[in-house]
Amino acid sequence: MVTVKEQYETYPYPERDPEDERRRLITGSPSHPVEMDHFLWQGQRDWSRTLRVLVAGGGTGDGLIQLATLMAQAKRPCEITYLDLSTASRRIAEARAKVRGLDTIRFHTASLLDAPEHGPFDYIDCCGVLHHLPEPEAGFAALRAALAPGGGMGFMVYAPYGRSGVYPLQEAFAALFEGLPATERLARARDIVSALPEGHPFRANLNLGDHRQSDAGFYDLLLHGQDRPYTVGELGEVMDRTGWALTGFATPALYDLSLLAEVPAGMAPREAMGLAEKLRGTIRMHTGYAVAQEAPVAPASGRNRSAVPHLRGVGAPALARAVSQEKPLPVTLGTVSTTIRLPRAAAPLIAAIDGRRSLTDLARGTGLDPLAFGTLWAQVETALAPWGLLLFSGLLRRSPAS
Repeated sequence: MVTVKEQYETYPYPERDPEDERRRLITGSPSHPVEMDHFLWQGQRDWSRTLRVLVAGGGTGDGLIQLATLMAQAKRPCEITYLDLSTASRRIAEARAKVRGLDTIRFHTASLLDAPEHGPFDYIDCCGVLHHLPEPEAGFAALRAALAPGGGMGFMVYAPYGRSGVYPLQEAFAALFEGLPATERLARARDIVSALPEGHPFRANLNLGDHRQSDAGFYDLLLHGQDRPYTVGELGEVMDRTGWALTGFATPALYDLSLLAEVPAGMAPREAMGLAEKLRGTIRMHTGYAVAQEAPVAPASGRNRSAVPHLRGVGAPALARAVSQEKPLPVTLGTVSTTIRLPRAAAPLIAAIDGRRSLTDLARGTGLDPLAFGTLWAQVETALAPWGLLLFSGLLRRSPAS
């Protein structure tokens, strides 16, 4: 068997060229500071305090570079510790940081199981790693032990239904290629996959694309030696056992059963989310945020008028223009599509969202009375927040003296 370390030494994942940092920044979930604040600190974090971060299993550095860059751009203090077993992946991550001039990162070649020795941390990023451990529960527990009071984690673990067809191929390739080096395993697997019949579940799965992007992507998807997915229920259970509490998934609407069917009276939230996962059938990864079980929190909301709203994935001017023209707003997340509609009266309010002004500030600017503003804002928040398009954070807000 090719070990996880051997795999990532041969095929660092995801495949990245450090020189690309000169022309673009890869952003996403988890570990965007605004999203972190929204899900972990109710949009109220004091960003003048240094943020102590662990990137556990940082790979080639997507989450690491995003977080360090956005903190630097916002001129907010942070100290970041990177851990990964692969020296090849670490070299790429270090080179990307060097291109961007990021000097707040300490790099270590180590397992995330060593996390408590480096902590404690206000924020832990663990994206695409826990499901590759021989004992994932030990990884959840180690990260919990490294968490500082009031801290939280952004995570991604694989989900089964959106990855249909993957696991039978992984099992078959493991049996066929036992003892072969990684490069030969890749070549032989590519030949087999190219000849799969049209009706094969893997070929029919439109949610998958990594195998088309690079050798590293193909190997990680279909030849990985340690890979276990989690349903919503299984994820909740392992969090229960290791001291974590889910605060929310990055796109809550995907897990909202009421958008797909009538919710039976009295159904527990976790069970409802699990049924939504089954009905969707397209979720290939769970991306979300968690905090210490003994100190659960809810995501930020506009009920706190001091909260600062941010639009994500769409610009305020363009969105406001579409709303003013009463156009429906298409939203596409992978193979999931929906349409959002907002009242024309909301256009000036949306146009004023700049990530710096609070809802109180926006209310003053609209000239609306508190009741009218509250009614209008509730429609905006209800439409956008479940799809991850509206978040709350004071990251960019400055005190009057600054």
